[in-house]
Amino acid sequence: MRPPGSPKELERRRLRAITLLKEGYQPVEVARTLGVDRRSVRRWKAAYRKKGGGALKAIPAPGRPLKLSIEQRKKLEKDLLRGAQEAGFPTDLWTCPRVAELIEMRFGITYHVDHVGRVLRSLGWSPQKPERRAKERDHEKIQRWMKQDWPRIKKKQSA
Repeated sequence: MRPPGSPKELERRRLRAITLLKEGYQPVEVARTLGVDRRSVRRWKAAYRKKGGGALKAIPAPGRPLKLSIEQRKKLEKDLLRGAQEAGFPTDLWTCPRVAELIEMRFGITYHVDHVGRVLRSLGWSPQKPERRAKERDHEKIQRWMKQDWPRIKKKQSA
């Protein structure tokens, strides 16, 4: 299983292990300090001895490249923050189908609706449900009722 962290962070940890070994620390101490297995430290040490620092370089994580570039993702987030009505939708509610449509209109890239959620999570967005409230709602009357009537009506606490 791949350890947590970006490839650059993992590379820094391996190089830190070599630095500690050069300073005279034992592999067991280095492993404890870095929170890794001692066998990993020994493996890094052997690779460093054989091939030098290049053996400890970060290897990019494999996988399909992103459809939306980082710049496009920033633009998408700005569009989302402006609201759905600004993007031409009848209400200000963002749904995955609407976001998929926005991405296609704005960038010419198609996303399946089921995968739009992943894009949104990568931007730090989470699914939300709008609160249902009547349009005729009078906020001041509700507050007055909560302060005056509700304390009088609610069940008294027993001592």
